[in-house]
Amino acid sequence: MPVPLHTQTVIAFIWDFDRTLIPDNMQGPIFAEYGVEEASFWREVDGLVEYHRAQGEVMGRGLAYLLHILTYVEAGIFKGLSNAKLRELGKQLIPCPGIPEFFEESREHVKEVPEFAKEDITVEHYVVSTGIRRMIEGSPIAEHVDGIWANSYVETVAPPGFLDRLPVAEDDGPIKYLSDYIGHTSKTRALFEINKGVNVNPGVDVNARMSESQRRVPLRNMIYIADGPSDVPMFSILNTAGGKTLGVYNLEPRNNHKQVKQLQEQGRIQGMAEADYRPGKAAHLWLMDSLDQIAYEIVENRRQALAAIKNPPGHV
Repeated sequence: MPVPLHTQTVIAFIWDFDRTLIPDNMQGPIFAEYGVEEASFWREVDGLVEYHRAQGEVMGRGLAYLLHILTYVEAGIFKGLSNAKLRELGKQLIPCPGIPEFFEESREHVKEVPEFAKEDITVEHYVVSTGIRRMIEGSPIAEHVDGIWANSYVETVAPPGFLDRLPVAEDDGPIKYLSDYIGHTSKTRALFEINKGVNVNPGVDVNARMSESQRRVPLRNMIYIADGPSDVPMFSILNTAGGKTLGVYNLEPRNNHKQVKQLQEQGRIQGMAEADYRPGKAAHLWLMDSLDQIAYEIVENRRQALAAIKNPPGHV
């Protein structure tokens, strides 16, 4: 038997960002800052997929919007849009009701239930988004989560031969290149990095062969919260592996109730609620019930493991 690396008492909440932790798309402050019509930008993004297809090229919509932002920077429309600027704009993002309070409440909850505290059960929160990392890092949510997976830009790249010329001068200009890409299907990479503990043990490769007992956060100990069809790969993996899935919707500024309802009708999600995480609201009740269910399963599994240990016979 391999030596266990972890006690597997971590419960992980994994959150989408846009229309899950905030009511709308995070790019809104960028458009407002530069006076760009949001709807017009997204129409262009939709057209880019066909534009490249007509030239015999393949480009997905997720990558198209990220590159189109760089096109706007290069054209001078998003003049001076740097990583620092993105972080500043992220400060304007307003969380959904009950966030970030829910993060701390869930962490405290497992400390206050004696059975959970006895087994050292803890809660972690992660953001996995197809949005922009620097904006999430600048948002009021960032300091309350344990990790962020999202798209990143850099302002310069190291030239050929840079190893012989260290340190390379830093560039504080606008963003120029995409440095990390998180698309709809590549979100699942984050899922398995959390599962295997890559985020806390950098020496572990996400592709390393590991038994279930060696993984830090079993998939059955995860809860994924998101809003749309693009999250189906994440929903599918956790549904199959015994995790929990909640589809959330907003009524304002845009109503996405219908698409979440369709996910529920198709069996893609286990629960559905408005993205309002205040006590007494449906999302809060569903998530706290799911937290308790996973925690009690951990307690029971550990009880059974202890009961399976045979004591030696006593003296006659």
